[in-house]
This record gives sequence, structure tokens and C-alpha cells, in this order.
Amino acid sequence: MAMLTTPGIPAPVPLEVAASARARRRGLLGRDGIDGALLLSPAAAVHTLGMRFAIDVAYVDRKFRVLAVRTMKPGRMGWPRPRSRHILEAEAGAMERWGVRRGTHLTVHDR
Repeated sequence: MAMLTTPGIPAPVPLEVAASARARRRGLLGRDGIDGALLLSPAAAVHTLGMRFAIDVAYVDRKFRVLAVRTMKPGRMGWPRPRSRHILEAEAGAMERWGVRRGTHLTVHDR
């Protein structure tokens, strides 16, 4: 499992990476929560149709700089973001706790 760090996170966050088309399509569907975050790569948009919980969504560019952060309730469609190459998903409220906001640079570490 990979780890995610930013200048605002005191400790690394567990990170799952959904690199295959199948894993990206599934995302967090069918789960009751997530410990850490899920990185969809490549991805420019997400939806929460069929989700069981609200999520925070960070749209991330090729250099892993956050373009925007949104909280999405279940049953919503997200618009594609220009320049977005990756999507970071976590339980609602996590991005604020971690200090992830527009302009934040994310670092992904392999374990």
C-alpha cells in the first residue's frame, strides 16, 4: 500500500491506488468507509451514484497539485475538471483535517 503526505498532514495517510480501468470504475462503491484515501489515476471526474457515504474529492493535476476540493453527497454527478489527471477520494471531512485544499502539493510514497 502506498502512503500520501502533504505539508499539512502530521503523519502519512494510507493510500490505495486504483490504476486499472476496473478499479477506477468501482472506486469506493460498495464500501461503508475507507481508512485513508483512494487515488484514481488517470481520472478527471467522479460520481457518487450508489455510494453509501459522502466523500471529499480532490481534483489533482499531472504534478500532483490540487486544483479543487469538493464534498459530494451520495447520488451526485461530478463535472470533469480541465487539467485534472488524478482524483483523490476520502471520507467527507478528511481533506480539511489533512489540510488538502486548492494549491496543495501531494506526495505519494510507495511502501
